[in-house]
Amino acid sequence: MIIQGTETLTSLIHIISESLLTPVVILLVVSIIIVLLAFGGIINEFISRKAIKSTELEELIRNISFSSDVSQMKEKINQSNLFDFQKNVLVRIANNHDIGPDARKALASDLISEEETRLIKSCNKTDILVKVGPSLGLLGTLIPLGPGLAALGSGDISTLAQSLTIAFDTTVTGLSVGALAYVISKFRKQWYESDLIVVETLAEAELETLSKWK
Repeated sequence: MIIQGTETLTSLIHIISESLLTPVVILLVVSIIIVLLAFGGIINEFISRKAIKSTELEELIRNISFSSDVSQMKEKINQSNLFDFQKNVLVRIANNHDIGPDARKALASDLISEEETRLIKSCNKTDILVKVGPSLGLLGTLIPLGPGLAALGSGDISTLAQSLTIAFDTTVTGLSVGALAYVISKFRKQWYESDLIVVETLAEAELETLSKWK
């Protein structure tokens, strides 16, 4: 009875394992499409990206610090080479010049945190694929090996060759997805971290200037 129960469970696991191959291959195809689109997106972002230089940042800090009123401050911000999200944060802080300094500082912190969350979310897909890609590749490697080894035992070289081909293809695809996703996430996080540091620096200068006017 124990042996029969074990054989039943083993057969069930074998059926489940083989049934997972098709979903794994489909997920690998979807993953490679997603990562290729993300790669195209990062190339486009790299080409169009014009991060503010240190000299421009220094000049903008001085322009903000020596602004005579809110209108002039917002004008200097809008005329700068900052990204749109950076300008939006700084302008919204300036628009709330009439509230208390503590509330204004809390608002600035919340606005920056909101943008940080948004930027992190934009990296979520590739962050997931860094782990999921190789895992799917490993599954795609191991699942066909069962039937392949069984075919080897019966002398069916054709089935073994087909199983090994699937195993190698899924491994290469999974590792490629993971590696490419890692590179994309790495570059994007470096860019976004630098952008957030810039907006935090300018927000500090802006808050200090607004506090002097009170």
